[in-house]
Amino acid sequence: MLAKLTGWLLLGIVRLLTGAQARWYGCPPKAEQRIYFANHQSHADLVMIWAALPEELRSITRPIAARDYWANTPVKRWITTEVFNAVYVERAATGAAPVAPPPEAPPPVAPIAPAERIEPSMEPLLPIETITVAAAPQEIQGQLDLPAPPPPVAPPPAIEPEAPVAAPEPPAADPLAPLIDALRSGDSIIIFPEGTRGHTGEPQKFKSGLYALATMFPDVVLVPAWIDNVQRVMPKGEIVPVPILCSVTFGAPIRVEDGEERRPFLDRARAAVIALRDV
Repeated sequence: MLAKLTGWLLLGIVRLLTGAQARWYGCPPKAEQRIYFANHQSHADLVMIWAALPEELRSITRPIAARDYWANTPVKRWITTEVFNAVYVERAATGAAPVAPPPEAPPPVAPIAPAERIEPSMEPLLPIETITVAAAPQEIQGQLDLPAPPPPVAPPPAIEPEAPVAAPEPPAADPLAPLIDALRSGDSIIIFPEGTRGHTGEPQKFKSGLYALATMFPDVVLVPAWIDNVQRVMPKGEIVPVPILCSVTFGAPIRVEDGEERRPFLDRARAAVIALRDV
C-alpha cells in the first residue's frame, strides 16, 4: 500500500513539473511485451518515461536503473525497487578482485646418494704399538686394514625455480543477465542503448545490448522513443528539478531483418529514435 501511494505521489509531482506528455505515432499504447528504447540525457529519463506510460502499461513495464546511482541510498533503492519495479544494471564493468597467485613450491632437491656401507672386517687388527707414528695416513689405513673412505658427494646442482603462472581471471558477469531474466518472465522493459547520458542533443552510438536482446527475443516488439527537454528539468550535477514542459514520443516498431548485421541494425535503431525528435 505504501509503495502504491508513493507511486501516485511521484506521478503527480512528475506531471506537475514536466507535464509528462505521451505522444504515440505509429504505435498505439498496447498491453503487449515490448522493449522501449530511448535517448538518454538525464537521470530523470527513467522517471519521465515511466510517468508517460498509461497505468495499464506501467504495471507491466520495468525501467532500467543504473545501480551506482539509483541504489546508493536506502530511499532511492526503495523507490526504484518497490515503486518503479526497476531492473538494476551496472553502467561500468568493474574489474574482478585480483587473485593472489598460489605460493611457490620449493624447488625439488635431488636425493643424496647414501654413503657406501662399511662392512666390518673379521680380521684382527694389528697391535697398536706396531703402528709407527711417522707413518703416513695411507700407511695407517693399510695397517688397520680398513676400507678406503667414500669419495665426497658433490652438492646437487642448483635448480632455477620456474616463473609463477598467473591464475586465470574469473569470467565477468553478463551485464544483460538482469534484462534477459525480466524478458523471460514476460515483462516489458525500458532501456537506453547509449549506456551513458549524452550532452550533444543527439544520441551517442548505440551499444550492442539492444541487438543482442532483439535477436534473443524476436517476438518482443521494439518501440523507439524520444524524450524531449528532460535534460533541462534535471541538468547534470543538479539535485533540484526545474519545471519545464517535457514529452515522450513513441514511434513505429522496428525489428531485426533477416541476415541484418549488428552495426547496421543499431544505426537504424538510433536513426528511428532521432527521427521522433521533430515529430
